[in-house]
This record gives sequence, structure tokens and C-alpha cells, in this order.
Amino acid sequence: MFRRILIANRGEIALRIIRTCQELGVETVAVYSDVDASSLHVAAATRAVCIGPREPRQSYLNQAALITAAQATGAEAIHPGYGFLAENAAFAQACADAGLKFIGPSPASIELMGHKAQAKETMRAAGVPTIPGSDGVVADLAAAQRVAEAIGYPLLVKAAAGGGGKGMRIVRSAADLPEALMMAQMEARAAFGDDSVYLERLLERARHVEVQVLGDQHGQVVALGERDCSLQRRSQKLIEEAPAPGLRPEVRAALAAAAVRGCAAIGYQSAGTVEFLYDAAREAFYFIEMNTRIQVEHPVTEMVTGIDLVREQLRVAAGEPLGYGQGDVQVRGHAIECRINAEDPAQGFRPNAGHIGDYRPPGGPWLRVDSHCYPGF
Repeated sequence: MFRRILIANRGEIALRIIRTCQELGVETVAVYSDVDASSLHVAAATRAVCIGPREPRQSYLNQAALITAAQATGAEAIHPGYGFLAENAAFAQACADAGLKFIGPSPASIELMGHKAQAKETMRAAGVPTIPGSDGVVADLAAAQRVAEAIGYPLLVKAAAGGGGKGMRIVRSAADLPEALMMAQMEARAAFGDDSVYLERLLERARHVEVQVLGDQHGQVVALGERDCSLQRRSQKLIEEAPAPGLRPEVRAALAAAAVRGCAAIGYQSAGTVEFLYDAAREAFYFIEMNTRIQVEHPVTEMVTGIDLVREQLRVAAGEPLGYGQGDVQVRGHAIECRINAEDPAQGFRPNAGHIGDYRPPGGPWLRVDSHCYPGF
């Protein structure tokens, strides 16, 4: 196990990682921008280093500053958490080049799954069901029109390099396709620096069901059950629960097997999530993307399986085998996660925490609160 790791993140996920590290006796190095000096993760870590000003590109997204901080503090590895650089293949490679272990999958896996069209083709080749759509990205409007005619309307134009609903447009008729394609490409270019898009058939009433996976460096991959993340707003998840309600055992087993098969095909290592759209009327599911990191909703899986996913990430990165097989994973009970968002309704519900005058988290048995808030923050 590592002696000391740097956490390239802030907020609740940084605190979450610190908690597991403390249990394992691993020292932690927190990083913070100059406006986050009073954040809880700074106080909770063994050491803390200021890496830049407020702007994330000059601090939490500054790869050189993060690697320098890790080397200066004697950290052996970097945990990216989620967001920021968690799914950045170049950063994972930069860590390796600097002699630091990136606590996550290989750069190759991140890059392959990060490009949505490539990921879809890879999973299809591994025998994982995919939504009917274009074979990779569409080069121009004429190509998009040919694909649309083949798969029919309604359909989705989706950014190949992104997620979170950015660079995505619903198209209900041929007349709407030119503008939707242009707008999706513009948004994708602005958000991801890549305007490539692909097309998929739109499943109007599908549920969003995802499978938590773990892979080690010894070729073993297991599924830790599934989560339902269908309750969303603006393509952002709000409520997640595990296990997904209303699925027959055969469907659950097929979902898990498909996720494991796809991850095994790419030699996946670390924690990850394979996401599907589930058509309840047909009991059919289709791969949509893979997140090559720990996810915000990971606590519901931990609650029903008793497996600490951050601990497993650390163990896998240190070269340890999982030490258990698929048959050893048991799901008990049910867990629901609610994401509590501080927003300004007068500004279109944009994130805005403001000043927290008082903070009283709930308590009691079987309840868990992951937060970095405190009174006065």
C-alpha cells in the first residue's frame, strides 16, 4: 500500500478519499486554490499545498503544478477523485512519466472510453448491446442525413468527446436536423475542444441504469450491482438508487455480465461505471457510455455491498488483486442518494452556495452524509 498520496481535487470527494486513507494509515496531501484555504479537506489532510489562484485552470486543472506538489511532498500516487482531471488521459500519462501512480485506469482505457463514438464501437465489438445509430462520428450534414434516414426519427445528436448533456440535441424531424447538428457541434467545440458528433436513435421512455465495476491488474473484473439514475434535470443526475427497482433477476444478471464483458475486453483496471439505457417495455438495454472514475453516486453501491470503492481503487493501483470473485459479491437492502444542490433560482438555478450561516446535517442509523459544508463556510 502507498505511504502517501496527493488528492488532486477538493470538496466532498477529497474528504471521502481522506477518510479511507486514514483508515488504511495512508498519509494524504491536499491541494487547494487560494480561495479554498478554509475548506475542510485542507484541514483534514496530513499536509496541504496551495497550487494557484481561484481559476481552476491555474490550480486544480494545472497538471504541472499538481505533479510538482506531489513530488515536493513525497507523494507516491495521485488520486484524481471525480471531475477536473479524473478522466484526462494526458494527466494519467503525465503522472506515469513523473514516476507517480495514477489511482485510476490506464491512459489507454481513459482515452478509449472518453471518446463516446469509439467507446460504443468497442463495446459493440465485445458483444455489448448498443443503440442503433451511426458507425462512429458523422463527417458532415449529408452523412448525418443518410444515417438519420436509416435509423429514423426521433434521434439524438451527441458529442463524441463529452457527456453531462453538453453537445446533445433531440431531433424529431428531417427539417430540424441541420440546425441541431450545427448547435451540437458548436456546443461540443466550446465544452470539449472537439466538435465531432454521432447519431443515435432516441429512446423516449428509457431508464438510465448503470453498473459499477471493479477491475484489477491481474485480469479480473467484477460487477458490484447496478444503480438507477433516471431522475435527472438538464441531463444531470439528482436521485440515484441501488439496486435499480423493478428488474427481473435475469435482467440484472445480463446487465452485470455485459458490463464485465466490455471491461474485460479493454483490460480495465480500477473502479468504473458502465452506463446503459433500459427499455422496460422490451426488457432490453443498450450501452451509452463508460465513466472511468469514481462517481458521485458511489455511496449507494457501498451501502448495499459493504465494499469501500475508494479502498479498492487504492488496492488495485498498488498492484493487489481483488481477492474475491463475482460470486462473493452480495447486495443487501436498498439505498437512495439525493444530491443536495445550492442554487440561485433567480439566475436559472445556476450553482450558487453563497454563505452558509448554519448547517445541520441529518443523522441516525443507515444514513450517510457526504459533504464539505460547515457553518460559516
